[in-house]
Amino acid sequence: MIIGASHAGSQLAVNLRKQGWTGEIILLGAEAQLPYHRPPLSKTVMAGSKTLDNILLRPEAMYANNEIALRLATDVASIVPDQKHVVLANGETLNYDKLALCTGARPIKLPLGDGLAGVCYLRSYADVEVIRKQLQGKQRAVVIGAGYIGLEAAAVMAQLGLKVTVLERAERVLQRVTGEQVSTYFTDLHRSHGVDIVCNAEVIGINGQDVVDSVNCADGANYPADIVIVGIGVIPETTLAQEAGLRIENGVYVDEYCRTSDSHIFAAGDCASYPDARYQRRVRLESVQNANDQARIAAINICGGADRYQVTPWFWSDQFDIKLQSVGLSDGHDEAVLEGSLDPADAQGFVIQYLREGKLIAADCVRRPKDFMALKAAI
Repeated sequence: MIIGASHAGSQLAVNLRKQGWTGEIILLGAEAQLPYHRPPLSKTVMAGSKTLDNILLRPEAMYANNEIALRLATDVASIVPDQKHVVLANGETLNYDKLALCTGARPIKLPLGDGLAGVCYLRSYADVEVIRKQLQGKQRAVVIGAGYIGLEAAAVMAQLGLKVTVLERAERVLQRVTGEQVSTYFTDLHRSHGVDIVCNAEVIGINGQDVVDSVNCADGANYPADIVIVGIGVIPETTLAQEAGLRIENGVYVDEYCRTSDSHIFAAGDCASYPDARYQRRVRLESVQNANDQARIAAINICGGADRYQVTPWFWSDQFDIKLQSVGLSDGHDEAVLEGSLDPADAQGFVIQYLREGKLIAADCVRRPKDFMALKAAI
């Protein structure tokens, strides 16, 4: 049984069959849609150039052909590990031999703007459908949070003709995920497209009567807004695991085999934290690569294997006509080596290699796909 019809959940179900699992496979999904790619939501789907049909991970027939029982719009109320069953929100009880948690993550909510039309979060396809309807006829947008999701949404809205302001509490954009040079590059890129980037901005109010009309910050600044998108990060969805008594440590705790503290329960994707031998610490990644690769390892081990999860993490982000490709984790680097230009107008792009004690640990590449592949292999 797999809880979460996500990237990880869908991949795990398919890989179980590839690894020889002959028993029943049940894939439980809270959303009504077939499992779909999430990265396009803040890009092409929000822009209107792709629909749900264009971003499905697999056609519905594939699940049937592999005898995967796909149960959508199904909420799980609890897991009872001692009795090896789960209880659904409708009271139904389902037994399992092995269970996999692929519950992903949920957006961090601001305690502001509750009930105001035009205040949006971006995580699911349903969220993007709401945003697209809200965007119609709008002129001014405020994005709270300058991580990948916030900047991608800002780029789409700027291209749709809105006047966009991005408010970031940290000192620079993308501060949590990359180095200062890349932050500078994307700040300049957005400003060159008319996006107003404001850092060190502490949002204290989202205002309006029924419909949002402005956002104000602790320094007294007020920003008019017809729509507000909040993208201040996510937290791993661990409620079921925690209530079931599983070990939690920045997500569902798993070992190098993707097993939780219960040997019959595995976890993969955004919800799981694992021991990373390269970086010598526990890591929880929010990426498609991690979801797919962890799901593959979990499937092997559910079927009796003993493969360790030892994969180099990589990520990407599309903003305007720029693709950022990143490999490895750059936090903790003591040297950053730049090759190329940080000028967004330079078509040659750049590569930044991050070193720690002389050892390559990560790299960021813009307009350098061949360099990215070579550095990925090197790391």
